[in-house]
Amino acid sequence: MSNTTDKAAPAAPEGQDEELGAAGSQLSTAPTEDAPNLPSLGVIGWVRWFWRQLTSMRVALLLLLLLSLGAIPGSLIPQSGIDDTKVAEFRQAHETLAPVYDKLGLFNVYSSVWFSAIYILLFVSLIGCIVPRTWQFVGQLRGRPPGAPRRLTRLPAYTTWRTEAEPEQIREAALTLLKKRRFRAHLAGDAVSAEKGYLREVGNLAFHIALIVMLIAFAWGQLFKSEGNKLVVEGDGFSNTLTQYDDFKSGSLFSQDDLDPFSFTLKNFKGTYEATGPNRGTPRTYEADLAYSVGAEGKDEKTTVKVNEPLEIGDSKVYLVSHGYAPVITVRDGRGKVVFHDAVPLLPLDGNVTSTGAVKVMDGYRDAKGKWDQLGFQAFFLPSYVKGNELSSQFPALLNPVLNLEAYHGDLGVNAGLPQSVYQLNKKNLKGFKDSKGAQLRENLNPGETMKLPNGAGSITFEKGIKEWAGFQVARQPASGWALAGSLAAIFGLAASLFIQRRRVWVRATTGADGVTVVEMAGLGRSESAKVPEELGDLAGILYEQAPGAPDPDDDPADSEASPDPQVVPAEGAEK
Repeated sequence: MSNTTDKAAPAAPEGQDEELGAAGSQLSTAPTEDAPNLPSLGVIGWVRWFWRQLTSMRVALLLLLLLSLGAIPGSLIPQSGIDDTKVAEFRQAHETLAPVYDKLGLFNVYSSVWFSAIYILLFVSLIGCIVPRTWQFVGQLRGRPPGAPRRLTRLPAYTTWRTEAEPEQIREAALTLLKKRRFRAHLAGDAVSAEKGYLREVGNLAFHIALIVMLIAFAWGQLFKSEGNKLVVEGDGFSNTLTQYDDFKSGSLFSQDDLDPFSFTLKNFKGTYEATGPNRGTPRTYEADLAYSVGAEGKDEKTTVKVNEPLEIGDSKVYLVSHGYAPVITVRDGRGKVVFHDAVPLLPLDGNVTSTGAVKVMDGYRDAKGKWDQLGFQAFFLPSYVKGNELSSQFPALLNPVLNLEAYHGDLGVNAGLPQSVYQLNKKNLKGFKDSKGAQLRENLNPGETMKLPNGAGSITFEKGIKEWAGFQVARQPASGWALAGSLAAIFGLAASLFIQRRRVWVRATTGADGVTVVEMAGLGRSESAKVPEELGDLAGILYEQAPGAPDPDDDPADSEASPDPQVVPAEGAEK
């Protein structure tokens, strides 16, 4: 019987590795690292050595780690240009630490010299790694799989059998079979050489290129981004200029000319809530009906902005981010003259839209004696008031709205030239109005009710019309699409480089000394894996059916039986 058992050769000594020749080379495009001959290094040698270190994988991973660590202070420490108020508060609270942070650039991490240096070095490292590997891979694609090694028995997966078929028939059948299995195959001498799994290196290169795309996209987005917030009451409008924003932050290279020219008016806001069940009070819909126009002479168009469904105009996206109520307030002075009439937006404190704010009458008010003065009212609004609970609303909708007011007069502090919040009342230089019992004047008003100020000082009326307001965020994040595409490409590229194995297969068919054809099959991959032996065994089984085994010269013809299909087992000690 013919001997079809597997032959697995142990790992060869280092001096015999050259026998594989080109067959065992270029299974990847990873650059080889040669230890520098330090005594003979000159200036050019040191430059080459430094360049090899910079473009090595370990340095790239180190730079990625440093970039991640460098981003931590940017998340924990308030940043200039993002929240200048918190930066100023930090400086006041840490007079010793703040100058150190200034020298280290920790208040402006992403624009600091050290962070930019890490970013640029990582960028250069990736490019220096990708370019030569790309050219090398292109050369491999344009070439042919290397010829078979002289000794196939040295390869990790190997099998052989004898057959009465002609060598030319075996090679032709092997070439057809390998091409059918999507191998790149060709005839080289007395053997067929084939290779498969090029997508592994494509994925590897795609992953590195995607990292470069992501780095460029993130850098571009950070430099030219802008983000602003604006509270708009029903019936009011907004124009996309810097002076219209309540707060605004942008990248270091952003300019006012980058703002997209548009404006909009909030026509109506609609919010519905779960009325019963465990989710009572949970919002079901938030919708803002807008009339907007693009450019100075753009036509008015209508749209509805919902949560996670922004209005897109140019590179800007208008998001609906918050909601609240704006009671309409009318204030009259001691002579009955209207000195204030407007919708006052109040800020929510909880999920049931219990809201707070301030009403400030800064100009035009005279008391009962005709003396100029200023009024201030601390306001608490409860959309759904329940008697006995004056601290919070019981439901976010307007079921039983009540406005609680505390009245003050004096100096509001607006003439000092210092900025102050329109939602907070500075009571430092204010005096409270007293009721008949000498306590602070404070009343709950239903829509349409009026609170009289003592001694003919005037009145304040909670009008029946209650408006709603919506908070919008106008965000401009250039290159976000490129960043998303780079992220997806990096994921698919990494998956391809991890799960696809590049491997080679050789089939040699020669005529033996006794005139019988000897078939040898061997496979080689980048690392030890069950896939190469299993795939080689599958290919050998198919080829064995087309060229069955022949009896060995030493077999007894009386005991001859059909030879079993060849089984392939990976060699012990085979190198990765």
